[in-house]
Amino acid sequence: MREKILGIASEQFSQYGVRAITMEDIARLAGISKKTIYQEFVDKKQLVKEAFSLALKEDQDTLKKIMDGEDGVIEHLVHTSKMVRERLATLNPMVLFEIQKYFPEVWEMFNEFKEEIIVTDIVNVIEKGKALGYFRPEINAKILANMRMDQISAAMNPSNNNRRDVSLLAMHMEMLDHFLHGIFTEKGRQAYLQKQNSN
Repeated sequence: MREKILGIASEQFSQYGVRAITMEDIARLAGISKKTIYQEFVDKKQLVKEAFSLALKEDQDTLKKIMDGEDGVIEHLVHTSKMVRERLATLNPMVLFEIQKYFPEVWEMFNEFKEEIIVTDIVNVIEKGKALGYFRPEINAKILANMRMDQISAAMNPSNNNRRDVSLLAMHMEMLDHFLHGIFTEKGRQAYLQKQNSN
């Protein structure tokens, strides 16, 4: 029951925003009473925290699985690109603004995830890619990982997101493409395009 509630909450919060979705909405969608939710979660604050904590854990597990597969670089780039596309396709940009403003503990959790998981993951991929000849050997992995994280954060910032001519997803894909082609060697570029096309 707890997992079912968390799954529905995570999906609804991401799609419609944290404030727009009530405990009544989640109870109705889960086919249970509101009382049942409160038997599992003290309040909405706890539900929000656990729902996003679960989503971040799933992302962390996915990243690890990708990194452990094949050569761990080109496969990683293609799969993380797919993962980001799927995540952004259903993410309401207002969610991040609401979390930052009304749920500071969850926002802190997001920031820790960015620093400890995402930046570390990007550094590992870049270093491995350099060793395999996919990325230019002279680049500084730590600087570029933080630069990439800043790009993602800027795009996710609601104040930068009031454009109507381009979607959040299109912006992210364009930035990722620009970032990758700035660090690829020709070998890496060809391997990436080939893997992308086969997927």
